[in-house]
Amino acid sequence: MKIKVMLADDQNLVRQGICSLLELSDNIEVVGQVEDGSEVVEGIARFKPDVLLLDIRMPKMSGIQALHAMNENKLSVPSIILTTFDDNRLVLEGLQAGAKGFLLKDVSLDSLVNAIEKVYQGETLVQPAITERVLKGLSGLFTETDENELLEDLSPKELEVLRLMAGGYSNKEISLAVHKSEGTVKNQVSSILDKLDVRDRTQAVLRAINLGIL
Repeated sequence: MKIKVMLADDQNLVRQGICSLLELSDNIEVVGQVEDGSEVVEGIARFKPDVLLLDIRMPKMSGIQALHAMNENKLSVPSIILTTFDDNRLVLEGLQAGAKGFLLKDVSLDSLVNAIEKVYQGETLVQPAITERVLKGLSGLFTETDENELLEDLSPKELEVLRLMAGGYSNKEISLAVHKSEGTVKNQVSSILDKLDVRDRTQAVLRAINLGIL
């Protein structure tokens, strides 16, 4: 069964180029295209995609604003943001809004297909080049800690919560997913931040991605 993909990008040539690339894959089917973030919610209802590819900057509604609109409408389609911009702030905002992946538009077909497959399977993927730039932009944020030590410190339940955090879920939504009270989840999130030596959820996700935990 092919993974159904919807593409949102205001540049017609870019949409056509990405669609032409994905047509070369045996595992991907582009089921719909929209020209702006403001059309994403309606497009999801119409095309019912498994994965959404979002341009980060569009004239009426950006990809990040589209993610917020999806959250407001309780739409949880795994989304990958495509960008040509080297903007650490936008990457952070996208992760906070629930983006499952972040790729530069010059990505190869193999990397794009791999990203689609991974987010479809519930994983989070940020292109190493972007992760490196974001982490450089946050230089001095992280202390040196061995990855194996972190994996040993984080319990299986905390790893599960961390993965849900990476998906942009709130404490309340995580509590429903793991069948624990919101207070328990809040304590687990605090423990995760402490063990990863970071200040907030976004930094926790970035560090986990950088260490290969996610």
